[in-house]
Amino acid sequence: MQPPSRRGVPATWWVWALAATPGVWLWYAGFTDQLGANPAEALIRGLGEWALRFLCLTLAVTPLRQGLGWSWLARYRRGLGLWTWGYAAQHFIAYLWLDMEGSWLQVWADTLQRPFILMGMVGLLLLSVLGATSFARVVRWLGAVRWRRLHLAVHLVAAAALLHFYWMRSGKNDFADVWLYGTVIVLLWAWRVGHAWWRR
Repeated sequence: MQPPSRRGVPATWWVWALAATPGVWLWYAGFTDQLGANPAEALIRGLGEWALRFLCLTLAVTPLRQGLGWSWLARYRRGLGLWTWGYAAQHFIAYLWLDMEGSWLQVWADTLQRPFILMGMVGLLLLSVLGATSFARVVRWLGAVRWRRLHLAVHLVAAAALLHFYWMRSGKNDFADVWLYGTVIVLLWAWRVGHAWWRR
């Protein structure tokens, strides 16, 4: 099975256009007051949830490639990872601007006071490192083995993101989405462990 292409070049443009659509809509809806009674909260949380969705898609590439033989999916993994970082960065920017009024001192104080903010910062920091080292020149500089080991940190990002989401939702005792994303990520981890054990 092959994705749509033209003259042998993978047609990735439509994939990235789809990836950008939720963010464009959220910002547009926020500026035009279409996000309900609390548009700032809806924008911040919406961007954060899309970061988590793209993280799940990124983690799903390898299991799908291994399980279904869809080798072409590998070419989308880096882009999906960068979109994960992009939505996480927008999530943070919206939080900094709308919740913290642009004050880095308030962000620092909030990080020290609330564990879910701390976990979010840890996840964003790790994602930023992975995003900065995702380019071909950096891969050549690090070497393939060290680069792969470094990018295993994506699983730490997933753990931090789940904790961030769980603690954030615990304030309202609303865990339905937390269990959904947690189940998806745990199943993807289980596939990787099972596949590695089976190969050995």
